[in-house]
Amino acid sequence: QVQLVESGGGLVQPGRSLRLSCAASGFSFSSAAMSWYRQAPGKERELVAVISGFGGTTKYGDSMKGRFTISRDNANDTVFLQMNSLKFEDTAVYYCYAQLSFGNYWGQGTQVTVSS
Repeated sequence: QVQLVESGGGLVQPGRSLRLSCAASGFSFSSAAMSWYRQAPGKERELVAVISGFGGTTKYGDSMKGRFTISRDNANDTVFLQMNSLKFEDTAVYYCYAQLSFGNYWGQGTQVTVSS
C-alpha cells in the first residue's frame, strides 16, 4: 500500500525558512520521480518542484525558483522541500505526490502559513 506522509508545516514569519518532509512507503522509492504541489485557498493546485528518481534532475515552479530546494534521501525513502525567504503568498497546503507506473498518489498535505 502506497503511503505518503508529509510533515514540517506550520506558522512562519515572512522571510523565514521552513523544511517539509514526505516519508514514502509501499513502492520502489529510489526510482520514482517525486513532486511537491501546493494549493492556496480559492486557487488551483500548482506544481512547486519535481525531483527525478535518483535526484539528478530538478524542476521548479516559476515563483519558487531560487527560494525553494527539493531533495531526496533514497536510503530513508524521504523527499524534502527546503523553503527559504518565505512570502505571504506561499501560504498553502503543501502536498507530496508520486506518479507511479500503477497509479498516482497524494499525501494528506501539510499546512504552511506565512504571517507576521
